[in-house]
Amino acid sequence: MNGVITRDYIIDRDDRILITGANGFIGSKVVEALLRYGFRNLRCFCRPSANLVGLEAIMAAFKDSQVELIRGNLLSRPDCERATEGVRVLYHLAAGMEKTFAGCFMNSVVTTRNLLDSVRVGKNLKRFVNVSSFAVYSNVNIKRGGVLDESCKMETRFMERSDAYCFGKAKQDELVIEYGRQYDIPYVILRPGAVYGPGVNQLITPRVGIDTFGIFLHLGGSNHVPLTYIDNCADAIALAGLTRGVEGEVFNVVDDDLPKSRVFLKRYKQNVGHFKSISVPYRLFYLFCLLWEKYSKWSNGQLPPAFNRFRCSAYWKGNKYPNAKMKNLLDWRMRVSFEQGAGRYFEYLRMKGQR
Repeated sequence: MNGVITRDYIIDRDDRILITGANGFIGSKVVEALLRYGFRNLRCFCRPSANLVGLEAIMAAFKDSQVELIRGNLLSRPDCERATEGVRVLYHLAAGMEKTFAGCFMNSVVTTRNLLDSVRVGKNLKRFVNVSSFAVYSNVNIKRGGVLDESCKMETRFMERSDAYCFGKAKQDELVIEYGRQYDIPYVILRPGAVYGPGVNQLITPRVGIDTFGIFLHLGGSNHVPLTYIDNCADAIALAGLTRGVEGEVFNVVDDDLPKSRVFLKRYKQNVGHFKSISVPYRLFYLFCLLWEKYSKWSNGQLPPAFNRFRCSAYWKGNKYPNAKMKNLLDWRMRVSFEQGAGRYFEYLRMKGQR
């Protein structure tokens, strides 16, 4: 276990911190980061059906800390009020991953509103940390190879993009900003790129390619992939809730040494297992998406617009992804390089017997 990291933070190390989605892939690592930073009073909120094995292993490694596990439903206002009682910093990582717009709205926006209403009444909160996603951005008006940073416009054409997750996270961000403005709730928003590492559910980020048609289509080409290793991402999230003077800021979370898509795919095949793939140029796939859109419209939705120009642009157009703001304001530094992180990730997949 690493020694306690000492900095001047907005709360004391015995102040209560709430982490929603604490048993998740990112949430559990945020818990570990906070414990490593010396914070001893954590409240971990999990769903009733959540598997807590990983979280309990982290707790066992920090026996001197007080970690409270509570189960509940963020759609329940009483559960939210119980969870937020006495909390000074709230890390909100629980999110709706449903495929429907209604499901994502319910489990990303309504749940967030319940938490915000609970802390608004209590008035003890020093900071609300909302963990969002790169998915909320639209790069339609950015040239290929252009910079995508925190000033980039958010997506507004959710139906055309056919992306329920993007819709839920964008509306969640808007809600947090609105509550910050209307009720003076101090907040910070983080938008991680493609988070990878041992424990991730998605083996290869779609920003590299997809295997929808029975063969892997490599769509990323020579694009840099906006990766962030799970430990690096968790550090950024933890610091966003603790660092002074960053209220109202938005931070994109990506690592320093971003690999090119074709390099990542080659390394994956070499270290995990070989499989057939076809490299498809961006312009060709963009044309395919345009034709798919037109047929979907012509058929009155008989063929859902799963492939469309907006999603094609967002995932495979190719941009530069700076992280200078996170470094300058949060004093974040990458602990795990791509070489180290990829090695751990590939080893994890080999042990699972993935291709």
